[in-house]
Amino acid sequence: MFKKNRGKKIMWIWIILSLILICVGIVMPYGLNVEQRGLEKLMIDMEKKPNGNTLLILAFAVVASNTIHALPIYLGTILLGNEIGKLLNRNWVKIIIPLFLIPPIYIVINTFTEFKPHFGTPALLILLFIILTPFFEKRQLGFFMRSIILIHILFGVQWLDEVPFLTQYGFGHGPISSKVKQWAIEMSFNQTLSLYAIVLCSIFIVNAFILTGYMVRWKIIQEFHQIELEALEARSNKEALNLVHDLKTPLTSMEGLISLISLYNNHPKVSEYCHNITLSINSMNKMISEILYNNHMSTCSLKELVDYIISSRLSGTDKKINLELPDKSEDIMISINKIRITRAIVNLINNAFDAIKDIPKGKVTIKTKVQGDQLLLGVSDNGLGISTKERDKIWQAGYSTKHQSGIGLSFVYQVAKEHNGKVSVESSSGQETVFWIHLLGGIDNENSSH
Repeated sequence: MFKKNRGKKIMWIWIILSLILICVGIVMPYGLNVEQRGLEKLMIDMEKKPNGNTLLILAFAVVASNTIHALPIYLGTILLGNEIGKLLNRNWVKIIIPLFLIPPIYIVINTFTEFKPHFGTPALLILLFIILTPFFEKRQLGFFMRSIILIHILFGVQWLDEVPFLTQYGFGHGPISSKVKQWAIEMSFNQTLSLYAIVLCSIFIVNAFILTGYMVRWKIIQEFHQIELEALEARSNKEALNLVHDLKTPLTSMEGLISLISLYNNHPKVSEYCHNITLSINSMNKMISEILYNNHMSTCSLKELVDYIISSRLSGTDKKINLELPDKSEDIMISINKIRITRAIVNLINNAFDAIKDIPKGKVTIKTKVQGDQLLLGVSDNGLGISTKERDKIWQAGYSTKHQSGIGLSFVYQVAKEHNGKVSVESSSGQETVFWIHLLGGIDNENSSH
């Protein structure tokens, strides 16, 4: 429910942003007259001394100015269509809203401002591209990528307004574009201007489609890579679960045989050994259940968990881990899936040891904090830290700086999620790194005096 409400909140933020962009596009002509757009000087120069170079510069300035003015209108209407389409769960709304909203916006601008942008054939071509682009990119691209493509299309199509022979087909009826083409004809420069404009238009339109194809291909490759990783992880988990499940059969046989031994032999020592073996078998069965069922929770003390983690990771090694535990950690009882939490912490410890392997006085520390009914389990190292750029990527399945599988941190994230918690990191380049697992509601208040 929280994620759903958060998603709707973000959606409404994007809708408000889209309306702001549209308003910016509407009011922009009030602050962008010919003088403020830097066109007046060029036009005066052309009046005094007609020159081909000045004309081409003026044409470029006109196209750039028209693109800047049109951009917030098109971006705003496309974003508004996307978000309302998501809200209503109707894809066709994403196309309909820009088509029916952009023409009235131009009517409002032409009615109430001195700047009269011409809504002609170029605007219709841009609307056509807006219709075709979602089919071409197969709805694979996000708003940012589509915005980049839109900028290329806007800038490319606007050049057609400066082609003299296209005027009769509804291109370039705006006052400045008409003046530019008139000067070109008077100077017999119309063919050069036409070639210049058509070449630039072609470059930007073709580049928009190439960019779309490249981005779609990159997106598909990323999704395919993600699917491969998930399939590999699922297969590994399935094989591990099958193996763990198969362990139950010999354990059951062992438990039955131990019962028979204690039944046929009443020697005190044999009975003691059989009892201890039975306790070990029950403990293993409990561990297997926790591995098989990620929602299987058991209660243990914080100290017991930390001791189990250390014995699991350091058994048979000469490595050392420092501990920072709260007072009387043996009295703090927690309800967790002990095996999966241990595996998650061990993953963090392995990463920490990798981070300090070239550090002369490297140190790895297990930290724990209790905040109300929330338990924080942390692993810190005094390595080289994690840069902001890498910190944004480390949670992505498959991302690794050590040429490994890259599923360690994604597993940690999944385990925290199973416990209604989250994972956070405190780090920067050259500083200590701490990974925290926040276990919400992890403290068993009935059995804890803290």
